[in-house]
Amino acid sequence: MSFSSMNIGRTGVGFAHNWLDAIAHNIANANTETTPGQEPFRALQLVARPLGGGPFASTGSGVYVAQQVRAGGDPALAYDPANPLADADGMVAKPVVELGSQMVDMMIAQRSYQANLRTVESAKEAYQAALRLGGQ
Repeated sequence: MSFSSMNIGRTGVGFAHNWLDAIAHNIANANTETTPGQEPFRALQLVARPLGGGPFASTGSGVYVAQQVRAGGDPALAYDPANPLADADGMVAKPVVELGSQMVDMMIAQRSYQANLRTVESAKEAYQAALRLGGQ
């Protein structure tokens, strides 16, 4: 008997957990400002890759965090001369974080976490049912 479905679900839960952590970090820094010219905070995005190898390589063996990518693009500049981080022209660099997309990603990551956790629970129930068959 193989526990591959449980392992696949476990890796999905782990990835979704890391994804939710990254989103929480991005949202927590959504108001982190810097002076123009300094590197602003950029949202962190995770890249998932399938685990390879093994007898189930053709159907998948789970996922892992293959890469962490920072959001690109120029930061928005805001005129705020009273801000202590403002430059000589009174400009402040805003972080490169889109809250709308972070909220959408958070909902997807939550659903992914729940679906993968349900996969693990279903596999556990199936294995327990198989064990009960052998005891009768």
